[in-house]
Amino acid sequence: MIEQTRKIAMILTSHDRMGAVHSDAEPTGVWLEEFTTPFYAFLDAGLSADVYSILGGPAPIDPRSVQARGENPASVERYFDDPNTQTRLGFSWPLSTLDISAYDGLFLAGGHGTVWDFTPNKTLAARIRTALDTDTFVAAVCHGPSGLLGVRDGHGRPVIAGRRVTGFSNREERAVGLDQVVPFRLETQLKAQGAHYMAGPDFQSFAVRDGHLITGQNPISSAETAQLLIEAVNSAAAIVPQRQAA
Repeated sequence: MIEQTRKIAMILTSHDRMGAVHSDAEPTGVWLEEFTTPFYAFLDAGLSADVYSILGGPAPIDPRSVQARGENPASVERYFDDPNTQTRLGFSWPLSTLDISAYDGLFLAGGHGTVWDFTPNKTLAARIRTALDTDTFVAAVCHGPSGLLGVRDGHGRPVIAGRRVTGFSNREERAVGLDQVVPFRLETQLKAQGAHYMAGPDFQSFAVRDGHLITGQNPISSAETAQLLIEAVNSAAAIVPQRQAA
């Protein structure tokens, strides 16, 4: 039997301003490392990754996440030498076309744009709930966990209630000078929905897995978050043939 390639759907923001769309506010979008590091980790581990964004088309890149050539994280430098991946980011699939049954995991990349269009977002909430209801893994990093805030279970309760999660901390938001700019502070909202919020030191890698839910704290956590998702997907794939053989 030929082993089927395991697939990840990466979901990115379409929001490009620190405020209303088309305003003259500071530009934002996806934090590039939070896309490139997981994307290449998936490919290097033998998984495939498709790129979706809330609206489809070109996913905006936060200009603050891009430095002069040679000064970026290794995955970002790899991206700039990879026109095929640049094209995939420029022609992302719209979230409305995402079929959860085709994937083994979801990965919600962060960036400040997500706090404007990941929640409230009924389409994203529905996809995440379907994923968790069907034992599909859901991972999110930095501000990506904002997409979890609108998700409810069958009893109307937040799916993160009582679960161990992390995300960009209030201290980190203050440190980057945006705590008075964002529409909400992610740590505060995760706690308000009953999550058991956890965090490591500021701007150091920290990620946590709680069942089929995986979250990472900040951009530096992208690699660790992706690795937890890879391990989870591979472990689940190894169990399925054993059950079929039994």
